[in-house]
Amino acid sequence: MTARPQAARTRRYFMRIYVTTQGASIVKEDKHLLVKCGNDVHRTIFVHKVSQVVLCGNITLTPPARNVLLRNSIDTVFLTRNGRYLGRFAQYEPKNIDLRRRQFRMAEEPAFALGIAQAIVAGKLANLATVLMRIHRKLRNQRLAEQTRQIRGMIAQSATADNMDALRGYEGQGSALYFAVFNLGFDQDQGFVKRVRRPPTDPVNAVLSLLYTFLYNQVYSAIRQVHLDPYLGHLHTPDYGRCSLVLDLMEEFRPVIVDTLVFALFNMGILKKGEDFITGDDSETEENEEDAARALAQQAGESGNELFDTAVQRMEERFSMPALPPLSATARRPVLLRPEAMKKVIAQFERKLATSFTYEPEDRKITYSEAMLRQARQYRRCVEGSQSVYTPLLLR
Repeated sequence: MTARPQAARTRRYFMRIYVTTQGASIVKEDKHLLVKCGNDVHRTIFVHKVSQVVLCGNITLTPPARNVLLRNSIDTVFLTRNGRYLGRFAQYEPKNIDLRRRQFRMAEEPAFALGIAQAIVAGKLANLATVLMRIHRKLRNQRLAEQTRQIRGMIAQSATADNMDALRGYEGQGSALYFAVFNLGFDQDQGFVKRVRRPPTDPVNAVLSLLYTFLYNQVYSAIRQVHLDPYLGHLHTPDYGRCSLVLDLMEEFRPVIVDTLVFALFNMGILKKGEDFITGDDSETEENEEDAARALAQQAGESGNELFDTAVQRMEERFSMPALPPLSATARRPVLLRPEAMKKVIAQFERKLATSFTYEPEDRKITYSEAMLRQARQYRRCVEGSQSVYTPLLLR
């Protein structure tokens, strides 16, 4: 479904609304939307203050409410109740055809594509190393120090890579080294052994998957706001149904926003392994689990490909990484957040996005939410030729 074209407008607010209450309905009342359960009004949505609405699970959207969202070009995202991406309302296509044509032309320029991908990989690897070094300062763990040293060495190697496959190799190997010691960042054992996305087999993986989905949707929205095509990337090979540019630009933000937040959620006691999670049978996780899985496979562009974590899976095949025991049938039972825990994660994610920091390219304070838009605009300037080098966001 495509929204009706209308004049572009600048939003003063960047509020995101999450609706997680199962059985809720979104209805139109005058110029506003109401989130209702039965006759009870849970929330009023002021359309002019909203940039995105995220619906998780069994949420009813009445036709008049749907029309309001489309007419106001509000990014509306549909997830399963446990946070798996299903789809979104498509907004009208950007009108700047010259920009999109240039984006396609530049994607065919090997030097441009490799340069952008090298900057993205360098930024991601640097941020991974920074996260590990923060943990090392607290633990003084020799393995952490060694993994950090190897990841930093790959930054220099990636800068000399002369083809995309070699570059993807460095990026994937760095991710594998990082997740091999990721569990050391938690003050208490949370059951994390390795990155497992579908189904998540421990509390940490459950939260990582949910937050990576949220991050993906924010980067997608930023790319659309600057009128770029989200499907045309470089590090992630363009393929049928794959938003490669989104996957590219979210790489540098993974450690900065998601991974550091996951450590905080558990180490500060906001989430507790024994209280905020449930373990279910595969048949109990989602009534539409198979539909969700097919949607993800189509989004990834190939059956069985992991949408958000291709690097680690790719490296398990190409490099001799430390062997991990296979997960037993019991261990592969999905671990899911309880509804109240999911609300806590959403609240902390929004708090993280609203955190201000010094954005070095402009030497001023902005929020992480604004930084995604700035990075998308920076990529656009590289496409247009007004900027020669893409500068990734670095964790300090």
